[in-house]
Order: sequence, then C-alpha cells, then structure tokens
Amino acid sequence: MLHCGNFQLDLSRPLVMGIVNVTPDSFSDGGQHASAAAAIAHACRLIEDGADILDIGGESTRPGAQPVGEQQELERVLPVIEGLRGSSVPISIDTCKPAVMRAALAAGASMVNDVNALLADGALQAVAGSDAAVCLMHKQGMPRTMQQQPQYADVVAEVRDFLRVRIAAVEAAGIARDRIVVDPGFGFGKTLAHNLALLRELDKLSELGVPILTGLSRKSMLGTITGRDVGDRVAGSVAAALIAVQRGASIVRVHDVRETVDALKIWNAVNEG
Repeated sequence: MLHCGNFQLDLSRPLVMGIVNVTPDSFSDGGQHASAAAAIAHACRLIEDGADILDIGGESTRPGAQPVGEQQELERVLPVIEGLRGSSVPISIDTCKPAVMRAALAAGASMVNDVNALLADGALQAVAGSDAAVCLMHKQGMPRTMQQQPQYADVVAEVRDFLRVRIAAVEAAGIARDRIVVDPGFGFGKTLAHNLALLRELDKLSELGVPILTGLSRKSMLGTITGRDVGDRVAGSVAAALIAVQRGASIVRVHDVRETVDALKIWNAVNEG
C-alpha cells in the first residue's frame, strides 16, 4: 500500500497516473489545457477513463525548457487543484519548488512528484510536515541543458545508488517508507541507450524496497525508435508502459489514460488467471 494523504493506494495491481499539464510549453500537450477550466475538464475525463492518480504540473521540464517563476506556477496549478478537491482519486503536484509544494498540499494535493528528488532547500520539510506521498526522481543536469551530453559509467547502478541515498535522506527527515515512490527519470539527462538500459533492467530498482513509477509516455526515445511524431506515439507509449509494468513498475505516468488502462486490464486478467 502507498500512503497518499487520505488515500491508501493498493499496489497489488499497476496504477495509472494521468498527466494534466497546465503549461503553454510542455513537449506533448503544451497549451492544450493551459486554462484552469480546460485543465479541470481534462482531469475529469482522465478520471472517467480510469486514472488512479492525477499529476498536475505548472512548469515544463522537457529538454530545453526555461524555468517558471514561483508565482506564475502557483497561479497555474492552485485553481486546478482547488477545482479538483474532493475527487475520487488523489491529486499529485508535479513541482520542485517547496513553496508550490506547501501551497498545493494545503489546497488538497496528497502527493508531491519532484524531478529534483526533494533536494531544494526546504523541500524535505515541506513534505515531511504533511501526510502526502512523494515521488523522488533521478535526473542528470537541469532541464535546459540535460540532454546535451549525458554520461554514465553504469546508468542503472548510478540511478539506483542516487535513489537509495535520497530515500535515506527522506526517511531521516521523518517521511515514512510507505509514502515514498521512486522514478528513474527516463529522458532526464539520458541518451536512448541509457533509457533502454534502465527499462531493460528496471527490476534492479526493486532492490530499493519502494514502489517504482515510470514516465515514458510520448517521449522522444519512443519517437527515435518508431519514427513517429509526438502526437502519434500512443501505441509506443502503451507498449513502453506494459514493458515497465512487466519489469516491476507499480505506477505508470501517462497522457493516454484510456488506452493504457485497457492494456493493463488485459495484462491483469492474464496474470490473475
């Protein structure tokens, strides 16, 4: 079970986290749900499609993205979180800013999804002072430059070791292990070869003893493999999600919720049989 605010998420089956980007510049759906009303409507559709969690983001972290000011990020995400308060699924805030974490949790979010793994000053305290879950992600470099020359001696071992250190720091800050999730950070300072190695050996992260979340949906690695543009990567995204689940992922973060939910229903039926 994952303790997520007022929710206890059963991880005996893989869960689907639906992406709600309230941004003009996200790599796949930038500008499509940039108003609070559009984002809330989209989030409600994702719940109808079977999303188990909603991840609300107000700052793009795509390669080359420019940072967004704290106030602007708050203005983007808070009306959406407040509009979804009382939803049947937990709301996650996708941010690396402690002030945004605190405000989002106060507004009704019950999970923090941080690409910076709570490394910012005050981030650990922002989450420790709540009963929210947290997702700790690995990245190399900053979004603006992270894809220029990523290098590893052993990407799987280095990602695993980084996450192990962050789990220890988070537990030391008073955040219980049943609130912690890790994400290897596909595409965050990784080449195609790095991403494929991480997916191939994803089960090695299970040694960390916490649930694994993966975010492969519509990413450039899928475009490189298939030759498809970002808007035409549904099949590749669903395939990648299934492979991640087969290799130990408990949560898959996706744009195409309905298609992923259907694929996982079949996967679950086969495995339960």
